Amino acid sequence: MSKSRLRWLKLLLFIALSLPFLWLLWQWSLLFTGKISSLGANPIEATNRFLGDTSLRVLLLSLAVTPLRQMLRMPWLTKLRRMVGLFAFFYISLHLLSYFGMDLLFSLSALLKDIAKRTYITLGMIGFVLLIPLALTSTKAMLRRLGPKRWSRLHKLVYISAILGVLHYFFMAKGNQPGPWLHFGVLLVLFAWRIYFSAKKRIGQLKRE
Repeated sequence: MSKSRLRWLKLLLFIALSLPFLWLLWQWSLLFTGKISSLGANPIEATNRFLGDTSLRVLLLSLAVTPLRQMLRMPWLTKLRRMVGLFAFFYISLHLLSYFGMDLLFSLSALLKDIAKRTYITLGMIGFVLLIPLALTSTKAMLRRLGPKRWSRLHKLVYISAILGVLHYFFMAKGNQPGPWLHFGVLLVLFAWRIYFSAKKRIGQLKRE
């Protein structure tokens, strides 16, 4: 793919990934102007849930980039992975900020109590903390500084964060809802493909030897 086409594709991807955030801003602008909003009677809870759902979906999308590249044989898809991953971190940060700011009114003591008492908060916070070093080392300069092998090992933490994100959803949801199971299924498929592709690659290497 040419550089100009790739730039346009990155721009379109940036716009697409920004749409949930822009939609949320629009809904809050409706609320502040006294108009009907899609956030319902409890806009704070609706905002938290919307950001949580968006965070997990974009995080799973970032994990799907490599399998899609391998299945479709489109190596240029790798160049989109960093943007998707950073957007996932952006939405997760907004999710945390929404909960900490609007729900807890920036009370650090309340946050610590929730982390200690509520399993889904504990899981979510651990998942968020694991993503911080990945966001900080997402640049090409950090890739060169760490080296490809160390950088790759570090960024495998995203899989643990994704597992914690799905568990966070399970523990938060009341009753046997389809949402957590759907996201778990997507994550399971992504893991299954990774295991299959690694095994296939290993078998190919053994045959060549």
